[in-house]
Amino acid sequence: MDAYFYIILAVGLLSTVICLAAGIMRKAPNDATILSVAAVEVALMVYLVGSIIRVIAGETIAGEAWEFWGYLVTAMLLPPAAVYWSILERTRWSNFVLAAVGVTALVMAARMNQIWY
Repeated sequence: MDAYFYIILAVGLLSTVICLAAGIMRKAPNDATILSVAAVEVALMVYLVGSIIRVIAGETIAGEAWEFWGYLVTAMLLPPAAVYWSILERTRWSNFVLAAVGVTALVMAARMNQIWY
């Protein structure tokens, strides 16, 4: 496991806890929940930039490169989609959709790590 995975682990789990707590407390999506998901997106952007730098520096992906980049692009599409959902549907249930982003990004980062190494 590399540092990128651990960054997404920390940010993703924290975002999930924040969003779950807001949903359990019956709150509508707010700045805290939306910004926590934005932090997941920023962590994924750091992963993207780091991965591009590593490839340019000569590191090779052990698995299929298309699969790695596919996971990364898909993971990066989830936070904006969930935030869009939460803006359209301002109910407590949107917080549970936002909570799923952190866990999903974490699982996808774990898979990307397996593909890389």
